[in-house]
Amino acid sequence: MYRYMLLARRTDERSWILNRQGKAAFVISCQGQEAAQVGAAYNLRPGHDYVYPYYRDHGIVMTLGMTPRDELLALLGRREDPNSGGRQMPGHFSSRELNIVTASAPIGVQYPQAAGTALAFKMRGEDGVVLACGGEASTSGGDWHEAMNLAGIHDLPVVFMIENNVYAISVPEKFQVAGSIAGRAEGYGFPGVAVDGNDVLAVYEAAREAVARARRGEGPTLIEARTYRMTAHSSDDDDRRYREREEIEAWRLKDPITRFEKYLLEHGVLDEFQRDELDEEVKAEVKEASAYAENAPFADPDEGFAGVYAEV
Repeated sequence: MYRYMLLARRTDERSWILNRQGKAAFVISCQGQEAAQVGAAYNLRPGHDYVYPYYRDHGIVMTLGMTPRDELLALLGRREDPNSGGRQMPGHFSSRELNIVTASAPIGVQYPQAAGTALAFKMRGEDGVVLACGGEASTSGGDWHEAMNLAGIHDLPVVFMIENNVYAISVPEKFQVAGSIAGRAEGYGFPGVAVDGNDVLAVYEAAREAVARARRGEGPTLIEARTYRMTAHSSDDDDRRYREREEIEAWRLKDPITRFEKYLLEHGVLDEFQRDELDEEVKAEVKEASAYAENAPFADPDEGFAGVYAEV
């Protein structure tokens, strides 16, 4: 778990460097949310269960098998980008082999699709589980409520995880969410759980029960993982306009990676030498991935319509 969290963080940090160097047009970050993502994904069976991630879920897709090279090829829009061959914005993850379904650009439309996949599992008598993720702002849209209602009526094997990171772009939670997100599940007839999203083990435990419940045929669960976005909304956002530096620094003291590292050191699972060795290993992997992606070719213009129109 620690390695996947670190891998997501170091890949994210490299993405910002590439953006500031003028090599990457757009970055949307996972920093601060790695614990929620890795803790949940660690319960899934890659290639069997399905995932409908949202654009920050680098920790989820990397836990399931995507690599820093995959991430950076997508970031730089190269031909080998496994998500879309360089056609999509970063954060629109896709893998047929890993059952990661690409996101649409509108916020929240993945939830009904995820409920549909869960319904297919149930109709076929299969034990697959679907994880669908989004930020707190996505719960304001009708798509989310329709998916929750459908899942509740049909006891679908789906886990909805909301990564509540306090801000919907520039809108604070108090102006975006009325009441408790986790509490809304009661209205749809299934459990809702609020968990500390900066504690990877707490998220893992909550997701383990939710996934097991879904696999047993007992229906959906809503998890609200309360966390914080430590970077700006994206590389095009100036977050100084809507939040104070002191707030960000206070949350940095709760950094989920530092927190988990301290836990592992205190319990003798990791020592300082292993920690440093692992960090160097991860940095080297990301450095190699970046060099590969930067030198990878772009797609040819005549490939732009491939996969869009039927070929005669």
